Amino acid sequence: MPMEGHWGRVNTPLRRLTRRERLVAIGVGLATVIAIVVLVAATAGTSRPAPGAGCIRAMVAGVMGAQELNLCGVRARHACASHAALTDPVARAIQASCREAGIAS
Repeated sequence: MPMEGHWGRVNTPLRRLTRRERLVAIGVGLATVIAIVVLVAATAGTSRPAPGAGCIRAMVAGVMGAQELNLCGVRARHACASHAALTDPVARAIQASCREAGIAS
C-alpha cells in the first residue's frame, strides 16, 4: 500500500546543485561541443593530393571490398596497355584513371 507523500520523498533530489557546480557542468558541456565541432571541421573534406605525373590511381573491386591500385611509370603504362581492350569493371576503372593521367593505352 502506498504511503502518503512517498512519491515526493523518493523523487526529490538530495540537494540542489550550487551555482559553481552548474557553471562547471555548463563549461564541460560547451567544451565538449566545441571539441566535437573542431574535430569534425578538421577532418572534413579531402586532403589527399591527386596522383603525380605518369601515375594512376584506380579503385577496383577486390575480395574484401574496394582496393586502391596505385601505379607509376612503366607499371602504370603496362597496366593501361594490358587493360585497354578489356570491358570488365576493373578494366574500366583502370582505363578511366589512364585517361585522367593522359597515359595512352
